Amino acid sequence: MHQVDTLTHCFSGTLVFVLMFAITVTEDLIRRNAEHNDCVIFSLEELSLHQQEIERLEHIDKWCRDLKILYLQNNLIGKIENVSKLKKLEYLNLALNNIEKIENLEGCEGLTKLDLTVNFIGELSSVKTLQGNIHLKELFLMGNPCADFDGYRQFVVATLQQLKWLDGKEIERSERIQALQNFPVVEQQIREQEKAYCLKRAKDKEEAQRKLKEEESKGETGRIHTGSDGHRHVDISAPLANFRESPSSEESKDYIQVPEIQERQRKGKELDDREDDLEFWNKPSLYTPESRLETLRHMEKQRRDQERLSEKKKKVKPPRMLVTEDGRALNVNEPKLDFTLKDDEKRNQIVLDLAVYRYMDTSLIDVDVQPTYVRVMVKGKPFQLVLPAEVKPDSSFAKRSQTTGHLVVCMPKVGEVIIGCQRTSKPVKSTPDSSREQTSKRSQQMEKLEVDPSKRSIPDVANIVQEKTHMPRRVRPEPQIIPSEEDPDFEDNPEVPPLI
Repeated sequence: MHQVDTLTHCFSGTLVFVLMFAITVTEDLIRRNAEHNDCVIFSLEELSLHQQEIERLEHIDKWCRDLKILYLQNNLIGKIENVSKLKKLEYLNLALNNIEKIENLEGCEGLTKLDLTVNFIGELSSVKTLQGNIHLKELFLMGNPCADFDGYRQFVVATLQQLKWLDGKEIERSERIQALQNFPVVEQQIREQEKAYCLKRAKDKEEAQRKLKEEESKGETGRIHTGSDGHRHVDISAPLANFRESPSSEESKDYIQVPEIQERQRKGKELDDREDDLEFWNKPSLYTPESRLETLRHMEKQRRDQERLSEKKKKVKPPRMLVTEDGRALNVNEPKLDFTLKDDEKRNQIVLDLAVYRYMDTSLIDVDVQPTYVRVMVKGKPFQLVLPAEVKPDSSFAKRSQTTGHLVVCMPKVGEVIIGCQRTSKPVKSTPDSSREQTSKRSQQMEKLEVDPSKRSIPDVANIVQEKTHMPRRVRPEPQIIPSEEDPDFEDNPEVPPLI
C-alpha cells in the first residue's frame, strides 16, 4: 500500500474517502525476493529489497536473523531501525533514502561495510554511534548535507579509527594522525555547521507542512461547478446535500448519454491534468525528504488516474449473437478451431470433426445438437455451425479421439434417401384418372427411388452382365454353314440325318 493524498470517489451521491498507507516490509515481500533460497526466509543470508518504495523497516530482524547482505537502496526509508539484532550482518546498503541520522546499528557486530550515499544526514556527529562497530572498514556518506561541511573528512577519520575506506578513498596513516591532531578544532566547526543546518532544516519542515495543509484545505473548501469547457469540477469538501441536489435521474441519464458532452468532458479533464502535471514539475522545490514523498504521491496519483482512464476506455464486449431475432442460426467460430464437415451418404449421417486442443480436459467441452445446427462450447467459447440437412438430435452422439484430441460428432439425417426393405405389392387397378392423380401427387411430393425386386419395370442389375462359357483354346468349333434353300446345288436327302 502507498501513502498518497486522500482520494475521493462519488458513489450514489455519497463520498468515500480512500486512504493509502505506506509500504512496509512484509513476509510475502521477503519470500518473493528469496527465490534463490527456495523462498525460505529463516536461513536467508542475502536479501535485496531495493526500489520497493519502502518507508519503514520492520520485522527483518525477527524473520531473517542469519542475514549477511541487505540491499535497501532507492527506497523512502526515513529512519534506521529494526536491524540491531542482525548479528551476522556484514554489508548494509541504504543509499538513496530519506535517512537524516545514523542510529540503531550498535547491535550489528559483524558490520564491515555501510553505504549511506545520497541521504539527508546533517547530524555528522551521529557517526559516533558507529564506534562500537569495530569491524567496520568501509563507509559511504557522499551526497549527504554533512559531506559539504568544512572538516567533514577529518572529523569522520578521527572519530572512526577502525575505518580503512571513506567514500571509496583509502585512509592513509598520515591522514589519520593529522585528523587526530586537529580534532578539537574540527569538532567545534562541525557542531556550529550542524546547528545552522538544523535551523534551516526546521524551517524547511515548517514550509513543507504549510504547503501540505494548504493543499488539503484547498481540496476541502471546493465546490461543484462546471467550467466554460463543460468540464465538471468536483472537490472533496462539497456537502453531501450538494450531491443530492444534483439534477434528477432523467436529466442525469440524458447528461450521461450525450456522447458530445462526454467527449468534451474527457478532453477538458485531460487538459486540466496536463496543466496540473506541468505546473507540478515546473514548480521550484528543495531536495528534501518531504519533496521526495510529494513527488512519489504525485506520480502515484498520475498512475491511478491513468488506470482509471484506461478502465473507462475498455469497452465491455457484447455477448456473441448465436441466433438472430427471426430464429436463424449463425455460423460462429470464437475458439478459432479447425474443423471438417462431411456428408456420409453411406450411413446417411453428417459428421463434424472439430480439432479440439489435444490436452484439454473433456469436462470443458459441451455439445448441443439441434435439428438444423450444432453448437460446441469450448472453454466457454461457442462454436456453432449450420447443418446442410436436418438431423436427429436424439440419435446423435459425440466421441473424442484419444490420440489427436479431436471431437467427432455424428448426426443421422431425418429422411432416408434409399429404402431397402422388401415388401409385397398389392395389384392396383389403374385408371386414367387415378394415374393423373398419382402423377400430380408425385410431382408435389419428393420422389424417392424404390428398390423392389417384385417390380419388373426396373432392370435386374444382377443379370446385366451375363456369364460367358469358356471353351478350350485349342478346340474351336468350326463355323456351321446352314445351306439355304435358294442354293441351286442344294439336294434334300431325307435319309441324311439333320445337322446338330
